[in-house]
Amino acid sequence: MNSLSQEQTQSGSRELLEKYDKEMRFRILKSRWQAVLVTLLAAGLSLYQLYTSAFPLFNTHPHRAIHLGVILALVFLLYPLGRKSPRDRIAWYDAILALMGLATAVYVVADFAGIVQRGTTLYNTTDLIFSIATVLLVLEAGRRVIGWGLPVLALLFMLYAVYGREFPLDAFAHRGYTWEDTLAYMFMGLEGIYGTAIGVSASYIFLFILFGAVLSKSGMGQFFNDLALALAGSSKGGPAKVAVLSSAFLGSINGSAVANVVTTGAFTIPLMKKIGYQRNFAGAVEASASVGGQVLPPVMGAAAFIMAETLGIPYSTIALAALLPALLYYVSVLTQVHLRADRLGLKGIPRSEIPRVRDVLKERGHLVIPLLFLIYMLFFTNVTILYTAFWTILVTLAVASLRKTTRMSLRDLIDALEEGARSAIGVAMACAVVGIIVGVAALTGFGLNLAQGIIDFGNGNLFFTLLFAMAASILLGMGVPSIPAYVITVTMAAPALVELGVQPLVAHMFVFYFGIFANLTPPVALAAFAAAGISGGSPMRTGWSAVKLSAAGFIVPYMFVYSDQLLLVNAGWAEGLGLAVTAAAGVLMLGAAVEGYLLSPLSPLLRLVLGAGSLLLIDPGLITDLAGAGVGALVFLRQWWRKRNQTDGISLSG
Repeated sequence: MNSLSQEQTQSGSRELLEKYDKEMRFRILKSRWQAVLVTLLAAGLSLYQLYTSAFPLFNTHPHRAIHLGVILALVFLLYPLGRKSPRDRIAWYDAILALMGLATAVYVVADFAGIVQRGTTLYNTTDLIFSIATVLLVLEAGRRVIGWGLPVLALLFMLYAVYGREFPLDAFAHRGYTWEDTLAYMFMGLEGIYGTAIGVSASYIFLFILFGAVLSKSGMGQFFNDLALALAGSSKGGPAKVAVLSSAFLGSINGSAVANVVTTGAFTIPLMKKIGYQRNFAGAVEASASVGGQVLPPVMGAAAFIMAETLGIPYSTIALAALLPALLYYVSVLTQVHLRADRLGLKGIPRSEIPRVRDVLKERGHLVIPLLFLIYMLFFTNVTILYTAFWTILVTLAVASLRKTTRMSLRDLIDALEEGARSAIGVAMACAVVGIIVGVAALTGFGLNLAQGIIDFGNGNLFFTLLFAMAASILLGMGVPSIPAYVITVTMAAPALVELGVQPLVAHMFVFYFGIFANLTPPVALAAFAAAGISGGSPMRTGWSAVKLSAAGFIVPYMFVYSDQLLLVNAGWAEGLGLAVTAAAGVLMLGAAVEGYLLSPLSPLLRLVLGAGSLLLIDPGLITDLAGAGVGALVFLRQWWRKRNQTDGISLSG
């Protein structure tokens, strides 16, 4: 590809990202000193976060305030006020807002002892001024980075806190709080803006985003693409399988479905269309594969760290629980991709046009070492996640230097530090805004009231409550990054499931899944819409195709609520292996039922029968497994016999 076509591709990718991912609508600064200022601030934040992960300097509240204060400054320096605001320079009023953002952190650090002593009720005038300023800065910065949705929702929650006495529904009415009390609650304690969400952003999330930036700078993205191409490129429908594998690898680390679609989709979608996949289907493959990366260990888009913090259980437990459902999801997607290629007679890429696995591993295979080190530290040691992230980043830098093609220069390192901080902006701002929502829910008891409302609406029936929780999770997750989507849904919907006897981990995983898959569900399916922008297909049709491809992602959560062995909860390795085999067989059958093809086209009745058999196999249990296997065997034998007779008929007539 020549330099001109590369520039055109990059320009097109940026336009798509700006259209579907508001985090990418940042300024391109022409002034050298302004660009250097942003680099110093961003790289400085990354170095601070890296150093304090191993050698803490401040208590919880000041540390979170520093993290948010610098992020606020970066937002106002990088993101314009509106479409007519300058995109190539920092406006004077944004410079003032950036200084105000830093000032909020300085105040918390300088008067931390006084803030602790006064708490959220004995605030003084200065406390109130900084409370008002911080809330307004967070709402405005959130609007610039992630759009109107979350800030407006946060503002509505604050109105609810103040005017709760007049709320029309008695079940949700409360005594009401003054504006001063509500604002101080958001700033002075650790239940509002500086709550758990921003706390996890200021620790685990930032470091793993930085880890992803360092990996990316070392060429890990190219390694994933080349490895997937070498492994699956020449097989039937190869480019689609390459899209699934590379997007799974990359999506597990970077945590952004839209960015993943644009990054890998610019390469994979044209290849899929070239060999004969229809453009809506090609976009749907990339979208469903990219979204699935957020439920795939080891990193899971960083939301798993909030889950571990919220539930108070080890991260390794979360990752282990997520492993089997995530693999089942990708088995289902790969099955449909393969069957579609078989039905259409699509071939793969000629072997002469793809790299060899040996050559790919020889060139960049050493980049797997940091991932193996990360897995070892998370699962086989008792060290903290922060300590793990700190050493994993250092190991990545050391391993990348082993070969010239992956070795990073000082400029590359500075770029990685800056990119890490820039990539963390969207997550941090979403967490800060969500802090307001969660803070109001805690202050007013709204979360508990909503949980009871969901239970009452479902008439105390678990299945109907699951349906309402799913709908609420998808609705709340539309157009929202995965991490705040999880925080909101787990605050609003998960307590209802726990109240009905569902284990907390299972309830959290359930709402997490559906909050994530809101990225694929029309009418606001950002990942699918971005993929349609690359493929040239219809956004809505691409979205519905992605929902079909992701069928396992919509079914498996129900299965693990009723049979938590799918999350390997209270299951040994032998039992876990047996579950994996039978569930994988069930997912294969589900993929065939959704696609309507096995060895030949399936009638509607056979699709229904095969779908029912797949659910029996996914649901753990000897009786259900035997019944599901029997159904699958009968359908397969019928298909085989029919295809054999057709083949024999062709031979005889020939």
